Amino acid sequence: MDQWLVEFFGQYHPVTQALIATLFTWFVTAAGAAPVLFAKRVNQKMMDGMLGLAAGVMIAASFWSLLAPAIEMSGGDWKPATVGFLAGGFFLYIIDKILPHLHIGLEISEAEGIKTSWHRSILLVSAVTLHNIPEGLAVGVAFGAVAQATDAAAARELMLGGIALAIGIGLQNFPEGLAVAMPLRREGLGRFKAFMYGQASGVVEPMAGVLGAWLVMTMESLLPYGLAFAAGAMIFVVVEELIPESQRDGFSDFATAGAMVGFAIMMTLDVGLG
Repeated sequence: MDQWLVEFFGQYHPVTQALIATLFTWFVTAAGAAPVLFAKRVNQKMMDGMLGLAAGVMIAASFWSLLAPAIEMSGGDWKPATVGFLAGGFFLYIIDKILPHLHIGLEISEAEGIKTSWHRSILLVSAVTLHNIPEGLAVGVAFGAVAQATDAAAARELMLGGIALAIGIGLQNFPEGLAVAMPLRREGLGRFKAFMYGQASGVVEPMAGVLGAWLVMTMESLLPYGLAFAAGAMIFVVVEELIPESQRDGFSDFATAGAMVGFAIMMTLDVGLG
């Protein structure tokens, strides 16, 4: 399996690899929104467990796929990873304050960001789109790193790490697509329109992925910072949004178990592939 993945991705330029991988993560977002075509509700306990799983995947990916390689590429120097990590969190903080968005389960009066007349549906999509910016960026930076490899063995290891990251991000995108589509369906939006809004939240990932790959290929010295930047942005999303949302409805133990399972899955994927 590893060899087949390397051969498939290896025939493309790293930017194209990033595009293929993030198109996959977008597809999984759409798959997550698809149940809205057949049902109007989802079990809240299951939803909280899946959000917890998404948080666990992102925490594990931030270390195993991003921070650890950033420190290794810096020769063990902690400074680029620290600076990049904090910069990523600060970037998401600024976007969080500017971009109008609404967290799942809250009233429209509790929308964050610049005040706007956007409908509730757009605000919900905007919130999940905010999640997907660092996710797409992380996958892109991971594949952009392949171009900086000094030999074939290193390139193979970095490529498999990028693939593992894309699989993990895709896995946690499923509940995000569902988390947008189902509330809109419950509020009376048509099945197809709710599905389209749900999948639309993942559109930003291919764009962020291509940008991330291109940036680290263009400016090689940015690579450790770029990896850590993506990690910081992802951790901001986990702490600011995913964990609180998963704990809000009284199923905290189930959500916590989901986070543990998500962490274990992503760690296994990264160590097993990368």
